[in-house]
Amino acid sequence: MRDLMPESQSPSLTPIGGEFTAPDREAAFQASRFPETLRHVRLLLMFSAILNALFLVSDWRFYGTPHLLVAIPARLVVVLTAVVCLWLVREATSFHQIQKHLIVWESITGIAVAFLVSSHSEIALFAVLLLPSIYYLAVPTAFRWSVVSGVACSTLMLVGYLSPERSSLTIPGLILAMITLNAALILVLARSNRLQRTEWFASDALRQANREIAESKAMFETMFKTVPIPLAVVRADGTIIDANEAGMRFFGAHWRTLGIQTVDEIYVDPAERQAFLEALERDGYVHDFEATIRIADGSFRTVLLAGKALDIGGVPHIMSAVVDITERKAAEERSWRAASHDALTDLPNRALFQSRFEQALAEAERNGDGVILLLIDLDNFKLTNDTLGHDAGDTLLRTVAQRLRGLAQDTGTVARLGGDEFVLVATGVDALARARALSEQVLMELRQPVPFGDSVLSCHASIGIASYPAHDDKPAELMKDADLALYAAKARGKNCAVVYSPDMRHHIEHKAAVARGIEEALQKGQIVPFYQPKIDLASGQVVGFEALARWRHPQYGLLTPASFSSAFDDPELSIGVGESILRQVASDIRRWLSQEIDCGRVAVNLSSAQFNWIGLAKRFLDILHTAGVPKERLDVEITETVFLGRSAAHVSQALKQFHDSNIRIALDDFGTGYASLIHLKQFPVDEIKIDQSFVKGLEADPDNAAIVFAVIELGISLGLIVIAEGVETAEQAHFLRGKGCHQAQGNFFAHPMAAAEVPAFLRNWSAASF
Repeated sequence: MRDLMPESQSPSLTPIGGEFTAPDREAAFQASRFPETLRHVRLLLMFSAILNALFLVSDWRFYGTPHLLVAIPARLVVVLTAVVCLWLVREATSFHQIQKHLIVWESITGIAVAFLVSSHSEIALFAVLLLPSIYYLAVPTAFRWSVVSGVACSTLMLVGYLSPERSSLTIPGLILAMITLNAALILVLARSNRLQRTEWFASDALRQANREIAESKAMFETMFKTVPIPLAVVRADGTIIDANEAGMRFFGAHWRTLGIQTVDEIYVDPAERQAFLEALERDGYVHDFEATIRIADGSFRTVLLAGKALDIGGVPHIMSAVVDITERKAAEERSWRAASHDALTDLPNRALFQSRFEQALAEAERNGDGVILLLIDLDNFKLTNDTLGHDAGDTLLRTVAQRLRGLAQDTGTVARLGGDEFVLVATGVDALARARALSEQVLMELRQPVPFGDSVLSCHASIGIASYPAHDDKPAELMKDADLALYAAKARGKNCAVVYSPDMRHHIEHKAAVARGIEEALQKGQIVPFYQPKIDLASGQVVGFEALARWRHPQYGLLTPASFSSAFDDPELSIGVGESILRQVASDIRRWLSQEIDCGRVAVNLSSAQFNWIGLAKRFLDILHTAGVPKERLDVEITETVFLGRSAAHVSQALKQFHDSNIRIALDDFGTGYASLIHLKQFPVDEIKIDQSFVKGLEADPDNAAIVFAVIELGISLGLIVIAEGVETAEQAHFLRGKGCHQAQGNFFAHPMAAAEVPAFLRNWSAASF
């Protein structure tokens, strides 16, 4: 019953029925009243059987009338129902079982009495009003069943009384009276429920409180002797009066056996005893008072004391509890070190470093000193782990930690932030000059070979430098500054140190702003394809288009990828832009084909990030299929960067699926990447595109002209279609045609155009336009 105790001074009851809102508490209420409810139900059913048996005699007054044939059977049904239910409730063990029998009794009795009141006698009208009242007030069912049975009974009584014929003048009044009766009875029932449960609630709370007081008294009487915590009672002057068994076990002997009279003899430092008494006198109690005491074997123990002043027989006493924390203090020391230091290198970890870093900044601010922060990241550490194993990596990390600790000595803090990242913090004047000098020492020291078994390991590092007050005065911001400088060091080729400068943060913030802008542009449909035609140089006909991404910026107008290229460093954004362009291109081609406009083959660019999809080709083909676009209407353009990095493993399979689906593959920016000839041999490439950097100025630059001619010859010999990009002049176009270049594109033929402009362009294009 403890979990059923009230949590507040007033019970939570339903606003209408007055029952407990908590089902378990309502069940407890009904269970506690079950014996009384059972007696009440038995009396109710017994009275019903007896009274209706007596009424059975009076029903013979209808002798000689048709109503006798109704009254006698109905009355017998009422009597028999009461007798049967009375027999059934003998076996009931719960309120719900009783309620089930009562609902049956109410239902049958109501129907039977409805037949009885059809006599329209004066006593029948009395029964019409009495029986619903009994159902509401005398039958112990749940509120909802009381209301249901009361309303149902009232309805049956009205139907029975008003049938078969009754003056229409009395019907409205009787119905209104019955409605008023039901409303009043519901209010009375709700109030009764509320009063009963409030009384039970208060009584239950009182019983529980009394039980708890009795239990508490009994517990207090035995606690002193049986509690496992050492307890002692002493007078204010320190004389020991008593101690429990746990106390004597802790001290190792009875105090009288040791000849100890007062607790002053137990304290190692008498000043601690005096401080304890002062705190007790000031506050009336003491807790978590740490002290060192001497026990029977002469050893010292660190304990926590709790004390309370007591008045026993008018004499001040003190009851003290003792908790031995000697082992806990030692464990805390071990835990603190484990939690604050790196297990591998025994350097402070990130949490301890953060605390010391903040402390160093605060001291530097007070003393007018500077603080230098060196964020150190080992170059190519993963390669060491992958090729030589984790033992080699661990050896390298421990050696680096030892060398950095030697450089910092007592003037700074070295910590391992995680993985292959370390940090060094030092204070002093002329922070930036010292940071540069220290970073050079670090780089020089770390370059020294690291012995590992029969071989040696090489070690190089990149360092990002930030300082206070030159760069910032907040720990988090200085860490960001150093991280940006470290990023710059990695970008410069690694194995170097870079000092933070504000433009690094501006660059990152601009990059983040562009990424947010592109993400929003994708949501608003502002990334759209623009189409640049590809011209067959032999015939002058338009053979297709390249779809180029454009950003319809609400403020800056139409932007080319050069304005938001940094967003493509984010794989998710790169994939999102690529898929959005592909869906729009497919939709545009479908629209043009439905208008009988021959747009040729349209090429879309696939980024390296998109090749991270293992199912790239299937996703691509599904989009075309959904749009109803023939596969031979699409080309894909890739750069040689897709053959590098993590996505290279998926490239071969995806390109083969494209090739098998009659989707041509073009190698874009040919000659500007890596190992182009190997790629032409290994992958199913159909076209090569000469980068515009070679086409530009080829009329005046013999080297560019020679490179372009060589690429054309290579493509022709391999059976590939050669396309020149960035054609700006008629001379370039004639040169390319003369050398056998198959196709060209560039502003000389047409600038990239919106999808809506393509039909007009195709209608107006003439092969003689160049």
